[in-house]
Amino acid sequence: MLFLTHTNTTYTHNLKLLSLFSFLFQQKTMMTSLIHCPAPTSLSVNRGGDSFGFFVPTNNNRFSKTLKSRIRCSLDSNVSDMSTNAPKGLFPPEPERYRGPKLKVAIIGAGLAGMSTAVELLDQGHEVDIYESRSIIGGKVGSFVDKQGNHIEMGLHVFFGCYSNLFRLMKKVGAHNNLLVKDHTHTFVNKGGEIGELDFRFLVGAPLHGIKAFLTTNQLKTYDKARNAVALALSPVVRALVDPDGALRDIRNLDSISFSDWFLSKGGTRPSIKRMWDPVAYALGFIDCDNISARCMLTIFALFATKTEASLLRMLKGSPDVYLSGPIRKYITDRGGRFHLRWGCREILYGNSADGSTYVTGLSMSQATDKKIVKADAYVAAIDIPGIKKLLPSEWRQHQFFDNIYELVGVPVVTVQLRYNGWVTELQDLEKSRQLRRAVGLDNLLYTPDADFSCFADLALTSPEDYYIEGQGSLLQCVLTPGDPYMPLPNDEIISRVAKQVLSLFPSAQGLEVTWSSVVKIGQSLYLEGPGKDPFRPDQKTPVKNFFLSGSYTKQDYIDSMEGATLSGRQASAYICDSGEELVALRNMLDADFKDDLKVANTKDELSVV
Repeated sequence: MLFLTHTNTTYTHNLKLLSLFSFLFQQKTMMTSLIHCPAPTSLSVNRGGDSFGFFVPTNNNRFSKTLKSRIRCSLDSNVSDMSTNAPKGLFPPEPERYRGPKLKVAIIGAGLAGMSTAVELLDQGHEVDIYESRSIIGGKVGSFVDKQGNHIEMGLHVFFGCYSNLFRLMKKVGAHNNLLVKDHTHTFVNKGGEIGELDFRFLVGAPLHGIKAFLTTNQLKTYDKARNAVALALSPVVRALVDPDGALRDIRNLDSISFSDWFLSKGGTRPSIKRMWDPVAYALGFIDCDNISARCMLTIFALFATKTEASLLRMLKGSPDVYLSGPIRKYITDRGGRFHLRWGCREILYGNSADGSTYVTGLSMSQATDKKIVKADAYVAAIDIPGIKKLLPSEWRQHQFFDNIYELVGVPVVTVQLRYNGWVTELQDLEKSRQLRRAVGLDNLLYTPDADFSCFADLALTSPEDYYIEGQGSLLQCVLTPGDPYMPLPNDEIISRVAKQVLSLFPSAQGLEVTWSSVVKIGQSLYLEGPGKDPFRPDQKTPVKNFFLSGSYTKQDYIDSMEGATLSGRQASAYICDSGEELVALRNMLDADFKDDLKVANTKDELSVV
């Protein structure tokens, strides 16, 4: 058993939790009838979970109106407090006011990590320029509008209640009212339209709400639920209840094995993996339980077990460019930050001092035929795995720090949007599914073990501001994972296959037509969080004195995600501020003494210097 060697206290907690599992399992039938909350009988565009995280169905119209008035979209409630009883690395304290010299910082990449870094630096009084090779910002969280006015996303974005760093950023930039709270249940759509739930709605919070969810789920058979309970009771999740930092250390130590190997060794079953955990793993890391690190999955489980709201989902009320990236961009520009779109970094220019240390002397940038060299006190590469591999000078691989990055690879993912002339996920009323006067169906993130897309959502329901169109129906956004088999296929073939699988999940949608579609392919998205990969993740501070990294793949205590990207930005900014005096001294030295004696990379074009 994993924790028998730790402390008697932990062992006692294991036994107590096992006893609690046993007791609640005996009460399963009674609990199901008394506290299991069925889905609302009517789902309209005005949706969300109530302020207590559970739903009591009723036909009383007065109560329904009261319930709707209590639905909260802001981040003032139903958010995990990560400042207490949580691993310290997941939510750093507010930084002290910077009192050093003002720095000029150049950031490559306008994704969430780059913008998070920029916000933190601007708040500390620094000068920030962000360079983005594309015409849009947001990176993997970006979106754009096509010629017909359709909002197209890079992927499906869901906000867990434990995304404290991202929520902090959204509050800071005024985007805290742009999220819609969903019912506190994780919904599985099985072949033939059968619905399974992992329902966290309960009168009390963590960890009992999670125990109730696992013991009353109809997604697994009774034996699998029992074995599932035993495996979780023998996990670091138990220690997280009393020692969050110790539990996180234990979880990190499990990075070398897959979740499947760990789960099966603790008594879990293969059907549990296939029917429940594979869809969750695909949603988190785009790979299945046989290939995802136990660290990745157990990090999430520990938060779900200790924080009532961690498993509560939110989604943006509309497109990311309008409701997430847009407010962040405005905050940055209002404080003097500058975006330089379509400016790509061709090369990092660098030099070596007599003592062998390396420093960046500038960035060779280009926009179409225009070229320039950008100089700054600090340089931040806030780009993805394939981007950083292309950007780093080959000579830097002599440092183990940089060479480790080449051990990381991204996971291919394909995101498909399908617009229908009816409501695909409305399973209760065929007539309602054909009308186009109002949106009906399942308003939440949806998992499935029975399709090539492991998670999906009807954006017309979940994010209606930009995706609900009067006179039109569902807009399904489906994430194909693994994306490898679909990458070489033409878009028409991909759309045909996905539409066919949609009908296998929702037979009631037979006869509905796909009226519009889009396909977005990303060759390398999240880094592959496989067993043994965590040690290769680089810190934000590098061996090159004035060069820093930011990105969800870099070292931080969360997984590769929007939250991880935001946290990495906070950490990168902290390193830069801590190095303020040294960075200015280096810049002054370069300006004064090394202008004619730099080992500059071979750049033959005439460049302007800024």
